[in-house]
Amino acid sequence: MIIIPESAIAKLITPSDCLQAVEEVFASMANGSAYNFPVIREAIGHADALYGFKSGFDRKSLALGLKSGGFWPNNTSRGLTNHQSTIFLFDADTGKCRAAVGGNLLTALRTAAASAISIKYLARKDAKVLGMIGAGHQSTFQLRAALEQRAFKKILAWNPHPEMLSRLEEVAKEEGLPFEAVDRDRLGAEADVIISITSSFAPLLKASQVRAGAHLACMGTDTKGKQEVEAELLAAATVFTDEVAQAVTIGESQHAVERGLVTKDAIVEIGAVIGGAHPGRISADEITLFDGTGVALQDLAVASAAVELAVAKGVAIEIDF
Repeated sequence: MIIIPESAIAKLITPSDCLQAVEEVFASMANGSAYNFPVIREAIGHADALYGFKSGFDRKSLALGLKSGGFWPNNTSRGLTNHQSTIFLFDADTGKCRAAVGGNLLTALRTAAASAISIKYLARKDAKVLGMIGAGHQSTFQLRAALEQRAFKKILAWNPHPEMLSRLEEVAKEEGLPFEAVDRDRLGAEADVIISITSSFAPLLKASQVRAGAHLACMGTDTKGKQEVEAELLAAATVFTDEVAQAVTIGESQHAVERGLVTKDAIVEIGAVIGGAHPGRISADEITLFDGTGVALQDLAVASAAVELAVAKGVAIEIDF
């Protein structure tokens, strides 16, 4: 069995590697070659933690496995990342455990890759202003990945705790881009692309605040009850997602579907756009929204890429198991 510790991930795999892996697996999902198993995610009644499992199988790449972990909100005070996870890969022919891979950085990278892919395929080509809602640990990964997809000229940001916006401002300075902390009214009125990456259980953005032609990547809702934007915004948009079944149960779409504002059949998997079965954006004034719930196959894809790179570079740790 191959072990890749968390400390080795940063030197093994790049954001570009992750984007390619996630893009390929989204396409496999859309054509039926890959599928996710039902998600288990529960509050454990200890340390305010959410814990669960995501698993799946890709018949094309033969990636089989699961990610185990969750969200420990008090970890920051311990000097640890709030999101903690490990990815386990299994041999599809024998069922033997093939690898155990640190999943913390990979989760941030694959989440950022998903929103970047949605920008690549759905945002207007002339998008110039990027809006960020949320300034937690994953926000900088989201920002860096987004900046690779369009020639943005300005970054606007809002966070319920304004002092945390400094981490986004630092990235903007590194990229030589103007940065402003603004309210949500101005962010929605000016941004061509909006990324939300929060753990909110109440809508932070209204349909009336978003300009025509905007693209939104809602990346924080992955649990029953979470919500980043009001349901009316999904009703006003063309909605895309990583996986429809997950979007309507634990994703941003859950609320609009429950209220009958959006039907399950109207939601499009981003893999269909990647594969050419759906045109994606069809007009400059259309609002597009990507409901990024985070699927197991993303984790398996980036972990598999990390294992392949570790083996190729001769740095894989192998043990008898």
